This record gives sequence, structure tokens and C-alpha cells, in this order.
Amino acid sequence: MDVILAAVGDAFTWQALLAIVIGTWAGIIIGGLPGLGSVVGLTIFLPFTFGMDVITSMALLIGVYCGSVYGGSITAILINTPGTPQSAATVFDGYPMTQQGRVDEALGWATFASFFGGVLSCVLLIFCAPQLAKFAVNFGSIEVFALVCLAMLCIVGISRGSLLKGLVCGMMGFFFSMVGSDPITGADRFTFGTYALSSGLDLIPVVVGAFALSEVFVRFSARDEEATTIPEARLRFPSLREIGRRLVELLRGSFIGSFVGALPGTGAAAAAFISYAAAQKLSPRRANLGKGEPDGIIASESSNNAVTGSAFIPTLALGIPGDVVTAMMMGAMVIHGITPGVRLMADQAQTVYTLFVVLIIVNVAMLILSKPSIGLFRYLFKLPLGFVMGGIVMFSFIGAVSVRGNPLDLVVAALTGILAYVLRRSGYPLAPLVIGMVLGPALESSLRRGLLISRGDFLSFFTHSGIATTLFVLIGLFLIWTIVGGVIEWRAKVIRTRREASSAQPASEQGIMHDHH
Repeated sequence: MDVILAAVGDAFTWQALLAIVIGTWAGIIIGGLPGLGSVVGLTIFLPFTFGMDVITSMALLIGVYCGSVYGGSITAILINTPGTPQSAATVFDGYPMTQQGRVDEALGWATFASFFGGVLSCVLLIFCAPQLAKFAVNFGSIEVFALVCLAMLCIVGISRGSLLKGLVCGMMGFFFSMVGSDPITGADRFTFGTYALSSGLDLIPVVVGAFALSEVFVRFSARDEEATTIPEARLRFPSLREIGRRLVELLRGSFIGSFVGALPGTGAAAAAFISYAAAQKLSPRRANLGKGEPDGIIASESSNNAVTGSAFIPTLALGIPGDVVTAMMMGAMVIHGITPGVRLMADQAQTVYTLFVVLIIVNVAMLILSKPSIGLFRYLFKLPLGFVMGGIVMFSFIGAVSVRGNPLDLVVAALTGILAYVLRRSGYPLAPLVIGMVLGPALESSLRRGLLISRGDFLSFFTHSGIATTLFVLIGLFLIWTIVGGVIEWRAKVIRTRREASSAQPASEQGIMHDHH
């Protein structure tokens, strides 16, 4: 208890609180600018921490990290452009709500779900970090493969009415993820002899092109005024009654994000899609998902923000960073004298608990700063449409090239934008393309490593462990449920069509047929 009280005292110094406010607000703005995001934000602020003490520097970086993950949802809802890849799933229901004039409700749910998921993951981090770290170790390549396969099935759910087109886009995204070096052998694939392609296609240029640039093309080519205007954005938090109705969705998304975040090598984008796939089967309002249903926003935002806390579990307890962002955070810790690993809790318990408290304060600061941040975006979007769209294009290209410094990413973003515009005009959904791109690397690498472990015997995947068997059973149930539901829906449609044809038949013809009989 003395350690926890000392940690609270360290976290509530004026230096740490000032760093939290600056970092969180800057993170929200950076996350909301298309193409930038967590990695760019941490890269910008990391040099400023070298003259700070440990707690203040980590408070600044944690604020940027958590704020940027939430900030991506603002533009995802307002202009169909996720500021970060972590918010790609928020587009599915956030932007339809904006088109329906429910932008205030959408922003309110995104903000509250982000806060809820972030705080719950912090609580789990404080009380369950050692246990979750031990359980996460049980997830080897085969278990991760089964988990990613389960997430990939959400392509079926978001491709209703155009399943074939959705599968085509999903395979297209999976192909994009295979460009570059083979994850096992290191051999170049689909590079066409171009050295610049040997490092592969980065996710951010593809997401920027698919959503931001294609949205710009669509808005400028649209003839109706509604499609070429940006809505007046305000923030309306859900009432206690509304929260109570959707509490199960908030808890499910937060627990999924907390669990997936504790697995090394997954990340917030994968957690959002896994949570959205779960909502497609478990939400009582699942029929409305993809059409402007708050449950879709809750599933995405509660899970991706829950990852911000649970991602520190493998980083702190095992010294294994879960993704690029936590790798940068781990590097900053080492620079400031914190050595992640199994001895960290024993050797530097007060520092660890201080970081936990800082995480909770950051999520509270994010909730408070959400309103002025959205007000800033509202002011920016009052500018003439041409200036707004021009700014989106500029920041999209800056974000596309700033992560790796590879000029080819500019070309990738532009070509993906053109391709996405053509796909949208042809009725192809873009979400499966991004899902394939996000989950493709994890799916391929875990499959290849699993085959090495099993010596090429794929059937042994199903009995490799209890976790793997359970996940594969869930996949089978999902497929059976989908097929049976599709057949029932098809039969109902046929019966309805026959009844409509029968009722539309002229009364005279019906009389003639009756006399004939």
C-alpha cells in the first residue's frame, strides 16, 4: 500500500500533470490528422523527453500514445477518413451515423467508449498484469493463427449483399500485405525487381489512400450538396440509460482489447477488427451494424483504446514489445533507466505503479480534452471545402511518407486512392481490403511458423492445444451460423417474392384461373 500511495504522489506532480495535458491534447490532434498517428507523434515528442525525469517523460509519451489512438476516430466519423489505422473499423458505423445527422451521438459514443476501454484496461493492468502475462505466453504461432482466422471472418459480416465483392477486396488487401520480403526466408516477393518494394507496402499509405484520398475524390466528383459538405460537429455524451443498455458491448469490447493487447505482435488495429467481428455475432442490434449502429463504434473504440493499457503487459512483464508503438515506448524506457523484463516489478515497483496511475490520468484527461479538440476540428471544417480537402491531401501525403521516409509510399498512397475510388464507384466495400492488409502479415507469419513447428502437418493445428481447439471450434460455429442464416434469409426472400408476385396478379386473371379449375 505504501508503494501505491508513493506512486500516486509521483504521478500527481505538476510536471507530470502538465506533460499529460500537453501530450494527450497533442496526441488527439495528431491522431485526427489523416496519415499521422501514434508512431509519428511519438517520433516528434521523443527528443523532448531527454532532459526530463523518468515519470514526466513517460507521462508525455503515454499521453501522445493514448490521445492519438482516440483522435483517429474523430475524422473517421466526420469525413470517413480514419486518422490512424487503429480507427479503421470505426468508419463502418461512425460515418453512416454522420450521414444520418447523428454526428453528435457518434462522437459521444466514440469518446465514452475510448475512455471506458482505456480505464478498464488500466484496472486490469494493475491487478492482473502477472497473470495475463503468463497466459499470453501460451499463445504460440498456431494459437495466434486461429485467433487471426477468427478475426478475418468479419469480412463476411461487413460484406452483406456483396459477399463476393467483399472477398475480392479482402484477397486484394492480403496480396498487398505479401509484397516485400518473405517473413521466414527473407526472399523478395512481388517486387518486380524494384529495390524500393523490398521493404513491402506499409499499412499507413494504403489506409490513407483507401479512405482519405478516395473520399476526397468522391466528394469532388459528387453532384449532390449533401455529399460535398462537412457536418457541424458537436459532442453529446450518452446518458446513463443509454450506457446501461449497451454496457455489455462496452465490457466485451474492452475485455477483447485488453486480451488481444496482451498478445505480442497483434496491436490495436487487429483488436478493433476482432471486437467488431464479435459484435457482428453477439450484439442484439447486429442487424444494423454497418448502417449506423453505435454498437459498431463501441466495439472498435473500446477495444483499440483498451490495447493502450494492456499492451504494456508484455512490454513491462516480459520485455517483449507488442507492436511498433510499444517498441518505441520500450526504447524510451530504456533510455530513461527503466529495464523492462521479469525483474521490473521486483526492482522498480514504485515506478511501474506510477506508470499505471499515469495511464488512468491520461484517459481522464482524454475525456476532458475531447470537447475542445472536437471544437478545433469543427472550426477547421468550417473553412471552404476546397481548403479542407486540400489540407487532408497534404497531411495524408505527409503522414504516408513520414513513417518510413520511403518516397515510394507517396506513390502507393496515390495509386491506392485511385483504386479505392474505382472500387467505391463499382460498389466494392473498402473495409475488407483494409482488414486483409491489417491481418495479412500476422496470418501468414503465424501459419508459416506453425507449419514449421508441426513439420508441415496442418491437421495437427486443430489439436495442438486447448486454446487452439477452442478457437477453431468457434470458427466452425461462426461458419455454420452464417451458412444457416444465409439459407434462412434466402428462403424468406423467395417466399416473400412469390407472395408479392401473387398479390400483384390482376384479379381478372385470378378469376379466369379459378373458372378453369
